[in-house]
Amino acid sequence: MRYRTRYRTRYGTLLLLLAGSILAVFYISLTNGSFDIPVKDIVLTLLRIHPAADYDLILFEFRLPRIAAAAIVGFGLGIAGTVIQGVTCNPLADPGILGINAGAGAAVVFFMFLTQGQTDAGDLFGALAMPVFGWAGGLGAAVFIYFFARKNGVLDTQQLILAGLAAGSGLGAATLFVSLKMNPQDYEMAAVWLAGSIWNSSWTYILSILPWLLVLTPIVIHKARLLDLYQLGENTAKGLGVKVEREKNLLLLCSIGIIGACVSVSGNIGFIGLLAPHIAKRLTGSRHSQILPLAGLIGALLVMAADAIAKQVFAPVELPVGIVIAIIGIPYFIYLLYSTQKRR
Repeated sequence: MRYRTRYRTRYGTLLLLLAGSILAVFYISLTNGSFDIPVKDIVLTLLRIHPAADYDLILFEFRLPRIAAAAIVGFGLGIAGTVIQGVTCNPLADPGILGINAGAGAAVVFFMFLTQGQTDAGDLFGALAMPVFGWAGGLGAAVFIYFFARKNGVLDTQQLILAGLAAGSGLGAATLFVSLKMNPQDYEMAAVWLAGSIWNSSWTYILSILPWLLVLTPIVIHKARLLDLYQLGENTAKGLGVKVEREKNLLLLCSIGIIGACVSVSGNIGFIGLLAPHIAKRLTGSRHSQILPLAGLIGALLVMAADAIAKQVFAPVELPVGIVIAIIGIPYFIYLLYSTQKRR
């Protein structure tokens, strides 16, 4: 009993520290940029006390939507990455590595090609259609990978990685081919978006992905216990009465829906689905009911911090968020590969 109380206290402290870190990054992103705004003026503008037109434009049209998009996308990718690692029982599984990001990205680029630049950040049809296209593309990639990764009715984790890499490479080539068929202006937008960027975020896009997360995230958290059971092996889970295949398919569909919605706004941001679950597991243990919320908050913090770095450290040049995260994620991925091989 004392151990459980101490564990809950530690977990609560972790959540508070993460929330405080997110607020700190929020403050830095809101006040700093190419045009710095004093805290006093931000408070007066947000509370609608002597609001200034230029501050309204910067805060409500540029900075707040961008910060909100970074937080939501990071949270969603952290949750989805945790689910995929739990379902596949593979610590190296990641939406980007498995080609799900590539499938969602290819579908969204195809949508851009079909509309020929007729949709923009404020267009409601484009904002609502892009997550659907992203979900369909991610689902198609997942079905392909799942089909080739099964061996004698069982999901083979090694074949899963190989099939994911093959799907990601093929879809990346298809995406490049389609983007080259665009006019120069649309191609430039697609290239920046594919690198992982949230600079063009708007409230319309944020509202378009929120329903996906609000519906699918509670389902995933509700089934967190199943992810714990999968770590014991499929036979053990079946022996405990779990309908393994049905539940796996439901969890994968939920994670693909979250990924598709996030990719439709942020582009192909990789490594968050790999980094966030690993950091969460190191901090809190192996219970997915604690890992999932923690991984979501860590993902939000990572994307928000990467966006702040991309926007300010390299000013006046602005890097895509995906590149900043890759600079952090690639060394960590190499470390994971090395540590996994060492354990074997």
